[in-house]
Amino acid sequence: MEPLILRNYRASDATAVSQLFRAVYGDLYVQPHVYLPQMISQNHADQRWHSLVAEVDGQIRGHATLFRDTDAHTAELALSAVHPDTRGQNIATRLGQQLLTHAQALGCHDVSIKQVTRHPYTQRMAVNLGFHNTGLLPDYVPSPFGSSMPESIVMGCRIIDGYQRPLPRQIWPSGCRDLMQQLCRAFGTQEHVSRWRGATIQMKQHVNRYDILLKTLWPELLEQLRGLPQQWLISIRLRLSRHFTCDMNRLAAIGFVFTGLAPVEDKEGGWLALFHRGYRLSELELHCPQMQQLHDQAQQQLAFHSRETPPSGN
Repeated sequence: MEPLILRNYRASDATAVSQLFRAVYGDLYVQPHVYLPQMISQNHADQRWHSLVAEVDGQIRGHATLFRDTDAHTAELALSAVHPDTRGQNIATRLGQQLLTHAQALGCHDVSIKQVTRHPYTQRMAVNLGFHNTGLLPDYVPSPFGSSMPESIVMGCRIIDGYQRPLPRQIWPSGCRDLMQQLCRAFGTQEHVSRWRGATIQMKQHVNRYDILLKTLWPELLEQLRGLPQQWLISIRLRLSRHFTCDMNRLAAIGFVFTGLAPVEDKEGGWLALFHRGYRLSELELHCPQMQQLHDQAQQQLAFHSRETPPSGN
């Protein structure tokens, strides 16, 4: 067998990388850029993608990327693909390890990862790379595996040595205390809340879901959220503050379930609390006990609301 070589992406690799994703995922991969080699080339030329490939006998058999906006202090480990012919050699983990070293060289303070949940391999890899699981995104993207059910995602975060991303110090509500205390041990705590940048409310559509980013939750806005069309699938990312317990209770009262945290994507650091409405009843077996608990609690709340909501027309 020819030796496996891990190396930096080259401009001439774009077509081979696109073919790798087709070989692994067919036409189902959620990031459309991988199907257009010119977009792959442009993302690297713009230095938004920083990729490594695994090569065997001149053929690309593995790939992984750091997503990073210019001068950003955070990056995402993504676009991991390994050809079926070369699985079982820890290629994805080895690529990830080298990219984490590269993230430090780029001046990143932390790296995030989105892990699929229909199989345990990505979740195990994230743990092996030192990521801490922080949150769950239910029914977040179309399945890359051909399932009619959307794919739920586990969020992970790894702090680069020498940096911190502490949570605001407070007493956490009992329903999520174990998770939050674990995250406090992993990331530390501080008295003040990180400064907010940008508009106080942002809204965009993500696939078939509406994604809302909020600085604070005030009464008038809460009533407007209550009045959004019931058929909408909604994800709220709310700045984590010392008002978290009150915010969680008020959002739970209008049908939103808490599913953990995600890092704020700016140089100020900080965290966002994740709330969701509009996911399906489904069974998942997750590698992380804390993420499993979040999923189970969300399913219990959905089942409760389904019993409490009368059928249409009654």
